[in-house]
Amino acid sequence: MKLFDISTDSTADLYKDEIEKMGLYFLPLTFTLNDKGVITEYKDEFSRPQEYTEYYDKLRSGIISKTSMNNPFVHIEHFTSMAKAGVKEALHFTISYGLCHTVDVAREAVEEVKKTYPDFNCLCIECSTTTVGQGAMVNIAVDMRDKGKSLQETFDYIESVKLKFQHFVIADSLFYLMRGGRISATKAVVGSMLGVKPIIIFNKEGKLVNYMKGRGMRKAISAIVDLVKDYSLNKDYPIMYIGHTDNPEMAEVLYKELNDRYGLTPEIRMIGPVIGSHLGPNAVAYAFLSEQERPM
Repeated sequence: MKLFDISTDSTADLYKDEIEKMGLYFLPLTFTLNDKGVITEYKDEFSRPQEYTEYYDKLRSGIISKTSMNNPFVHIEHFTSMAKAGVKEALHFTISYGLCHTVDVAREAVEEVKKTYPDFNCLCIECSTTTVGQGAMVNIAVDMRDKGKSLQETFDYIESVKLKFQHFVIADSLFYLMRGGRISATKAVVGSMLGVKPIIIFNKEGKLVNYMKGRGMRKAISAIVDLVKDYSLNKDYPIMYIGHTDNPEMAEVLYKELNDRYGLTPEIRMIGPVIGSHLGPNAVAYAFLSEQERPM
């Protein structure tokens, strides 16, 4: 018998069938597309692979994608629906605090809902990660829930390992990082001319930071494969993913290098539009849960 329910926002980049199979409560975030001054808002709830490809093709064509944090009302509505459904104990996952302060809004919303439903208890986890990393943590929570672990046991375990989730992200275009304030306009122009591909990691504060760089995508991939030798996979949950923003060719190159060198078999997944807005098309990432904490 499960002792608690699980909720996540859409930055976990889980597919619709997975959400249904795991019995999750799901809160989609929103993003806007600006097509020559015409702004349209969408929910981050893609259900078909083609929708991801179409989204990144729009970015390639020059359409600008932007994201914003869900407001308190949206969270209150989400948690109220859970409480009305009879949920008493719950765990809710949000994006890294270093990227967005969504967890503050979520926790405030929980307190507001408890005024009407005092038996509703929901712990909110700030993942110090996002996309496939956040999705991995949701999967861990589901496994612990299904094994009969308590809400507090699960919360404490994920808090204890979240800074051991490593990420090596290769951005194809520097201009999306420039727009998000990650690098200067000068670095974006010069780096693009030289074919520089920044390798980005999550640091211990849950922020995305530049870690190193490679000249070209394939050299950047080889560089992160070299870095993997310094880590061992988590003994309890040897989770590993390759994520990409519609770049299946380079995702397969990364998979082959990891498999040839270490015998690793990471699952390849698509990164959704909320994080994709900031990385741009053609990014590739390797994420895994290790025994070691992040390097910085």
